Amino acid sequence: MAILGIDEKEYFASGHRACAGCGEALAIRHILKAAGPKTIIAQATGCMEVVSTPYPESSWEVPWVHCAFENTAAVASGVRAALDAKGDKETNIIAIGGDGASFDIGFGSLSGALERGTRMLYIATDNEAYMNTGIQRSGATFPYANTTTSPAGKVIPGKTQPKKPLPFIAAAHGIKYVATASVMNLMDLHMKVKKALSINGPTMIVVLVPCVPGWKIDSSSTIDVAIKAFETSISPLYEIEEGVLTINQKPSEKKKVEEYLMMQGRFKHLLPEHIKKIQEYVDARWKYLEENNGKKVFDNLF
Repeated sequence: MAILGIDEKEYFASGHRACAGCGEALAIRHILKAAGPKTIIAQATGCMEVVSTPYPESSWEVPWVHCAFENTAAVASGVRAALDAKGDKETNIIAIGGDGASFDIGFGSLSGALERGTRMLYIATDNEAYMNTGIQRSGATFPYANTTTSPAGKVIPGKTQPKKPLPFIAAAHGIKYVATASVMNLMDLHMKVKKALSINGPTMIVVLVPCVPGWKIDSSSTIDVAIKAFETSISPLYEIEEGVLTINQKPSEKKKVEEYLMMQGRFKHLLPEHIKKIQEYVDARWKYLEENNGKKVFDNLF
């Protein structure tokens, strides 16, 4: 991997207790390879905290602090302030939270850190539900997904609300860099982490990380599902840099959303009319991205 410019050292050690095929564990492994040893992690409660730090063990080969769901960005801000007081401008501060901690419970402290201009990278590992506590729906849950708190039935076919557009909400704070990424393209993730850490200010990356039990997929299909999410434009790869939107990669052939949905047990209840609505929803979002590709979509006017 050194040939590809990726550090051969592992900063997220093997032996942790994540599920086989866990997309989040794969993402964190490569995030740390991009960040390197001079990094401090502030991480919210969630799957990765549980599987990687069963006392007295730890998979983290860099300094790591466990945070509550609601205060990860605040803790990272405090660590950054302490380092600044010591004159340490080189150590990276990365806050990591799942979609529950990022889109929902911890959004207040995240918004505050972005507004204050804290120099830190916030990474939202998005598996589209509260997986660690029983697969409950979150603000990131994809429409019509079956979860334990949005169960699919005859009247209500799973979660009925759209997915919260967290990257755009973050960019609206006037920060310099926001990006999406996916475990289907680790080189893209690596590059975006490097870029985000080079910026003097708050940055954010939202990474799609398929969940084997939550999405009801086989442990060998994590990357295949992530690839299909990209090919259907359900999980597009883009950056918002200095307010300018840039699509990083387009599918060579745009696939129908049904190909993605039918790979997962959480969507097995869908009827043709639901799939049609999802296709329209995805097409509208992709159309917006294409129409604004290369344009300034946010400006810090205030």
